Amino acid sequence: MFAGTAASVPSARRGLPALLVRRGGDRILFDCGEGTQRQLMQSVGLTELTEIFITHFHADHWLGLPGLLKTFDLRGRDRPLAVHGPRGLRELLGLALRAAGRVSFELDLIELEAGQVLARDGYRIAPFPVRHRGPAFGYALFEDRRPGAFDPQVAVQLGLTPGPEFGRLQRGEAVKGVAPDQVLGPSRPGRKIVISGDTVPCEALALAAHGADVLIHEATFAEEDRERAVETGHSTAVQAATLALGAEVVVLALTHLSTRHPAAVLRDEARAIFRATVLPRDFDAIEIPFAERGGPELVRFEPSATAA
Repeated sequence: MFAGTAASVPSARRGLPALLVRRGGDRILFDCGEGTQRQLMQSVGLTELTEIFITHFHADHWLGLPGLLKTFDLRGRDRPLAVHGPRGLRELLGLALRAAGRVSFELDLIELEAGQVLARDGYRIAPFPVRHRGPAFGYALFEDRRPGAFDPQVAVQLGLTPGPEFGRLQRGEAVKGVAPDQVLGPSRPGRKIVISGDTVPCEALALAAHGADVLIHEATFAEEDRERAVETGHSTAVQAATLALGAEVVVLALTHLSTRHPAAVLRDEARAIFRATVLPRDFDAIEIPFAERGGPELVRFEPSATAA
């Protein structure tokens, strides 16, 4: 869910960068620009976040964090909360919280290194270095491979009875001499999301994005400002689309949109290269089913669905 899709200057319709990833009971926030907590309240509600990841330390990507943490504190949060980011995170947030006020819940500030892979329940999160001004990460979230499709007809032919025996096989147990690989097809990939953060196109991002279901890539500039993009460490919509095409992603979502360019211009420039490009608005979401159930789908926000 896109809580903020603007670049460094918000507009009436787009807030500063923030992205909420929801998987099962996990709620993970990537970046927390100024006003993020209000953006969440106006859309899905101020959910109990599982953890937070910051891409880099430019103010538009983290300045909403002290206020968000203090709100959690005032609401009586007692669950620990981990905030991850590049080196310098502890010093930065230490100073910010001295000004904003300490929190009573356990706050774990974790400085990441490129190449780390953080294991979670059924999926992993991997930071990778991108090329911006100063230390900056993108993040790849990818699920573990899943067992292959179960063939009940083969299981019956091998003498098994529908019911609990089928369930045990699908969980990887051998039943009455029948091994799971006799009734399960090839293992299937899980889903993959890649978040660029702020960056110029770079090899690390292209490698991380390969085969992603959704690549969420910044597109601060149109092609007419390509030189300005290089000077400021950002990408154009065309560069994002070119990278998505080479990485064979399924859907490209452009974010970090500057007020200097109409969104339609960025969309059209990108789609001329990579047709499966979407430009989410604030509070829109992308639903990502397993591949056998269809492709990722952009879901426009309906104000009537606002959480209380």
